[in-house]
Amino acid sequence: MPESPSVFLRLLLLPAILVLLGGCATLGPDFEEPRSNWLDDWKPALHGIAASADQATEQPELSFWWRMFNDPVLNDLIRQAHDNNPQLRIAALRIFESRALAGIAGSSLYPQVQQFSGSATYVNSNNAPMVADGGFGSYQAGFGVGWELDFWGRFRRSIESADAAFFASIENQQALQILINAQIVDLYFTYRTTQARITIANKNARIQEQSLKITREQFQSGNTSELDVQQARTQYLSTLATIPELERGLVQLRNALAVLLGKPPGELPELENDQYELPHVDRTTVAVLPSELLLRRPDIRAAAWLVAAQSAQIGIAEADFYPAISLLGSLGWAGSSLGGGTSTTFAAGPALKWNIFDYGRIENNVRLQDARLQQLIEQYQAAVLAAAQEVDNAAISVVKLEEQLKLLQQTVESAERALEIANTSYHEGYADFQRVLDAQRALFTQNDRLVSIQGNNISAIVALYKSLGGGWMPVQTEPLLPASVTDIMKQRVDWGNLLDTPLPAPPLLSAPETKPQEMP
Repeated sequence: MPESPSVFLRLLLLPAILVLLGGCATLGPDFEEPRSNWLDDWKPALHGIAASADQATEQPELSFWWRMFNDPVLNDLIRQAHDNNPQLRIAALRIFESRALAGIAGSSLYPQVQQFSGSATYVNSNNAPMVADGGFGSYQAGFGVGWELDFWGRFRRSIESADAAFFASIENQQALQILINAQIVDLYFTYRTTQARITIANKNARIQEQSLKITREQFQSGNTSELDVQQARTQYLSTLATIPELERGLVQLRNALAVLLGKPPGELPELENDQYELPHVDRTTVAVLPSELLLRRPDIRAAAWLVAAQSAQIGIAEADFYPAISLLGSLGWAGSSLGGGTSTTFAAGPALKWNIFDYGRIENNVRLQDARLQQLIEQYQAAVLAAAQEVDNAAISVVKLEEQLKLLQQTVESAERALEIANTSYHEGYADFQRVLDAQRALFTQNDRLVSIQGNNISAIVALYKSLGGGWMPVQTEPLLPASVTDIMKQRVDWGNLLDTPLPAPPLLSAPETKPQEMP
């Protein structure tokens, strides 16, 4: 008596089951996070701005360091950029892209082929004597399954690589937050600095215009020469000539800020305050060791995840050395109108595919993946070195600009006093008008330098906190995309709950975990 198909199926599947239960190998190296050993001994004082233990509690929250400026307008601009910046939206969409790719990789563990096929055909032939009307119909249907077993870990390594790329996309989005927040703060205070410089230029122009008026009156009355008039006029016009350039820069800064906010170039009502005074920031200190902060930087963590993604590619390439073991099965049904009933077919069994002669292709592909891995490791090391350089450069800029700022404040006081003395001496006839012009020019120059250095000092503080990795929020705390965008995407494609499900926090590498916080 012939055995039933189910018995044959069990016999054919038995070897595959034994293979699975026997333990599958995972080829390729397991990921080891790159280490920068020099960081263990790198404990710089940052040119005197590293905080002591009792100062640490007084430092601003690193995630929201811009709060130290106590500027509600600035806080609102950063919130607007968080909601509307196109680059942040693109970075968020790349997260969803990589999440979908991770889902595709995960599906490879299941039967890769699950295919239903069917057909129906009508044939009309005048040379078919056995068919009364000269035509007949046939029909068939079938279902096939193909499942390549992950015996060598090819698919598991693919999932590992896709997951690492997914976590890298999350870190890249956070790194972009840092960059955009720093750009907004820097542009905002550069704009305010330019406003202040225009105010100083206009103030000095009014003073010099008054001096020109006085010298004209003195010349017309015969008390002075035309030289004084022309010198006063030259200085007055020279000061006026600086204003258009500053105004041009002001509009360009406003436009750059508008683009970061996701707005077209044009007026920004938030910036209308012409009487704004630049904040005076107390001595900046850093509460946490830079060596600890560097490895928290999202761009550094993203670089490590890219190493992890490439590490898995070696195992994928090495799997090509070995045979691909698959389980195949099919079920078919066919019949026709000629009679004779229908036929059913069933087939199942293992299959093996092995590219024995590859002429070095597989071996060189493994070498290729390893070379790419080492490149990414070197890029990671270079990124850590560059980050350390950014921190130290920003720290020395903060320290030296603070020193320069204190000296310039005294310089301005001296220039104001010198102008006062020069005016008095000129009106009393003890000095010529050249002394007044020199004193006016010196006061204008030093006032302009003072405001510029104030702006540069703030820019250096911005660069310091950016280099320390401050200014990003975990993606779980805020929606990555506005509802208007997700609604359009859901109308276009069935996303299920993928756009609404909270993202997983990337597993810790060497960076400490960051607690979720809310946008100020």
